[in-house]
Amino acid sequence: MPELSWRHHALIQALLSRGPLIEDDFHAIFSGITGKDPGAHRQQFDDYLLKINKELSYVHFELRGCRNQYDGKVYYGVVNNVSDEQSKLGTKYTVPQLAFYKGIIEAIVQDVSAQGHISDIEALNIRLENQVLTGTESESQGVPPAVPAAFKNFSISQKEKTLDELVKDRWLSSTPDGKIRLGVRSFLDLRSWFHNNYVPSCDVCNEAGVKAELCRNEGCTTRIHLYCLKKKFSQKRVERVCPGCGTQWQHSSIADAAIEEEDEPNRPNQRRQPPPPAAAAAATRKRLRSCKIEDEEENNGASSSQTCVPVSSTDFRRITRKSARLR
Repeated sequence: MPELSWRHHALIQALLSRGPLIEDDFHAIFSGITGKDPGAHRQQFDDYLLKINKELSYVHFELRGCRNQYDGKVYYGVVNNVSDEQSKLGTKYTVPQLAFYKGIIEAIVQDVSAQGHISDIEALNIRLENQVLTGTESESQGVPPAVPAAFKNFSISQKEKTLDELVKDRWLSSTPDGKIRLGVRSFLDLRSWFHNNYVPSCDVCNEAGVKAELCRNEGCTTRIHLYCLKKKFSQKRVERVCPGCGTQWQHSSIADAAIEEEDEPNRPNQRRQPPPPAAAAAATRKRLRSCKIEDEEENNGASSSQTCVPVSSTDFRRITRKSARLR
């Protein structure tokens, strides 16, 4: 099997040192290393990633792309494909911190409204005792499992500090109004976890629908990412109905996008000034004739350098009569 070249190593190192990169930045690095534009040389770009992943598979790693469900943008990163006790030794987070993170993830994905977030207050109130492993021998005998002292002593201040670290490391993200959401690293790493924990998937792309739009039919469980909706309903001839139950799919963002798409070809025409109406043209000619008549009437007393001011014909006749009386 051919070894990776320095170009492959450089791509891997860029992701390991910088963390997940947005698609444009990763493409720019690829272009700088290979001299090829991924947009124009897509096959070569895919071949590079395939060759890298063949080598990374020996250590259970993968260079993966995913879409951030909050902004719809694509990110690339290197992820670990194995989740076991040994892999947890490579993290900087303690066991209580990992349990806290898992509790936040579960609270977000279990939201039936698929808003994709919880409040910071809800996050701080998550009980780590619920993350104690079940299925132990004591539990099978009717005895609840023992809660580690580190879980019981995990204070609010420790939770706040952990939240800040998780947001900084991009496992989570936060909004100015105090919402806690998944970070891009969670979307990259937790693809198998979403599937294994039966998180409802998007009906279009089949990825976990953490942040998605729901069918308005209460008896239907269909959910679709907003960016998948726009792609699915972008064509005018496509009927905008739920793919699960056939209910008319009504959403303000989709309607606004459709209006903008329909109005786009007409925008240049809207900027064109309409031709002046016949009445306005006739009034203009009348004013010009009035100016000419005034010049002839006042030819002897008026200066030849005077100019005609565009005023209404009624006002101009009044001014002319007044001038005649003065003479």
